[in-house]
Amino acid sequence: MITDPDILKKLIQQGSLLPKEEMLEIARKKGSLFIGIPKEISFQERRVALVPDAVSLLVANGHRVKIESKSGEGSNFTDNEYSEAGAEICANPKEVFECDIIFKVAPPSEEEVEMMPGNQTLISALQLSNQPKVILQKLMSKKITAIAWDYIRDDEGVFPVVRTMGEIAGTTSILVAAELLSSFSDGKGIMLGGIAGVTPTEVVVIGAGTVGEFAVRAALGLGASVKVFDSSLSRLRRLQNDIGTRVYTSILNPKVLAKSLKRADVAIGALRAPLGRTPCVVSEEMIESMKSGSVVIDVSIDQGGCFETSHITNHNEPTFVKHGVIHYCVPNIASRVSRTASFALSNIFTPILLDMGDQGGCRDLIRNDQGFRGGVYIYKGTLTSEVLGKVFNLKYKEIELLILGI
Repeated sequence: MITDPDILKKLIQQGSLLPKEEMLEIARKKGSLFIGIPKEISFQERRVALVPDAVSLLVANGHRVKIESKSGEGSNFTDNEYSEAGAEICANPKEVFECDIIFKVAPPSEEEVEMMPGNQTLISALQLSNQPKVILQKLMSKKITAIAWDYIRDDEGVFPVVRTMGEIAGTTSILVAAELLSSFSDGKGIMLGGIAGVTPTEVVVIGAGTVGEFAVRAALGLGASVKVFDSSLSRLRRLQNDIGTRVYTSILNPKVLAKSLKRADVAIGALRAPLGRTPCVVSEEMIESMKSGSVVIDVSIDQGGCFETSHITNHNEPTFVKHGVIHYCVPNIASRVSRTASFALSNIFTPILLDMGDQGGCRDLIRNDQGFRGGVYIYKGTLTSEVLGKVFNLKYKEIELLILGI
């Protein structure tokens, strides 16, 4: 045994120069998500919440995905594609509704809520105007955390789902109008657009939001002559700047609008109301003055429509004729191009779900992400939406107060 203090000191000094174990930072443990995708049962809803490519990415990151058989049929995705992507295919919808996170397109029906055991997360559209009180009460009684994807904001403060579906609806409305103008759709037999020596088609777009902007882009791309009306001068100015070319714009003056509609071949209704019914800005008298065989596409019909002559139609019988004008008033235009819409939804929500897993689950994402938190309308059975609380006379609490206890 060494007792000499000088020798001990030298040994300690030499030992301090020896390599030490490297202390690495321990990574935060990921949360493994268990996601269920049921088949959509809403009338003519053909979209699916996640495409096979998105499922493959989620599974590769350690998450489980259960999908009801034939959920992707409406968007031309097979069960085999989902199975190869790593999803578990279920014939019984009840198995899907037992997952921790239920991810779907349309709001749940009463029967679907009954299949949920409780204490889960539901992510879907809210569709405030179609939301029955009894479904809200059942979600609350089962301590569900419900998130409306149409109220989620991104890093720039934009509602990504609303904008993306608006882009699809705006572009598709012009394509639908082009088809309805053709001879084989009992139209006037004219091409939407313009060619050398032939007067271009005249298109009136009412509304300068996302739907209106992309309708204008599509119409201009085909060579049509476009006029845009909106009640907001700032929206009209922004549309001019974003498009990068001069188009006719006007505030919503009834006399000016009526004059433009008389000459129009196509009128697109693209107004949106922040809450409640869309303002009806085109009277029946204005419709009567339009040319016979002209086309009206009322994209605003899901909020009541902005044409007095509009009433809801569906994809099986999409049109009707009134005063010689062809009306197209299908509320869910995105389902007409369901595969494109499904890819668009997946592009938005795959990063959100991956982020949710990295942060440890839905609760942590709600706490840390203000944009995602904005979509929460029920948190663990407590209503957090002031609008729903006032509409249905239900008690509600601010989500900002609830997350203090998370």
